[in-house]
Amino acid sequence: MQGYLQVYTGDGKGKTTAALGVALRAAGAGKKVYIGQFIKNAPYSELESLKLLSEQIRVEQYGLGCFLIHEPEEADIAAAKQGVDTLLEVLQQGEYDVVIADEVCVALACRLLTEEDLIRLAEARPAKVELIFTGRGAPEKIIAMADLVTEMHCVKHYYEQGVLSRKGIDS
Repeated sequence: MQGYLQVYTGDGKGKTTAALGVALRAAGAGKKVYIGQFIKNAPYSELESLKLLSEQIRVEQYGLGCFLIHEPEEADIAAAKQGVDTLLEVLQQGEYDVVIADEVCVALACRLLTEEDLIRLAEARPAKVELIFTGRGAPEKIIAMADLVTEMHCVKHYYEQGVLSRKGIDS
C-alpha cells in the first residue's frame, strides 16, 4: 500500500480528532500506529481510550507542559527536538504503518522546531507509511509537499460564549 503525507491545519477544532480517526480506522484494519504529541504533556481523555488499543497504537508525548502563556524555555525546545529524533527513528524502523506528529505545526509556530525539522520528517517517510501532521499554521512548504491537506475553519465555537474545555468532549 502506498502511504501519503496528510496535513490537518487551520484555526478550527478537530485537527487532532481527524488524525485520531485515521488511527482508529488503521488499528481496526490491523495496522500499527505511532502517535507523537508535541507540546502536550497531560492526561487527555483520548489517551485513556487509546490504552485499550495499545497493541496497535503507541502514544508518546514530547511536551513538558503548557508554556503558551510565556516564551518556551530551552528544555521545551530540547523536548521537541527529541520528539523529532524519535519520529525519525520510528520512520526508519518501519514498524508502524501510520505515524502521526500531533501539534507539530504548533511546535513550529512556537519556535520549538524549524521548518527544516518538518521537511526532514516528511522526506524520511518510507513510501508505505502514512504520515500525518496536525496543528494550526502549517507552513506553505509542508502544504506543497503534502498529498492531502484539510484546513479546519472555525465558523462558531462555544468557547466564545465562555464555555471552557469539557472533559471527554474537548480534552
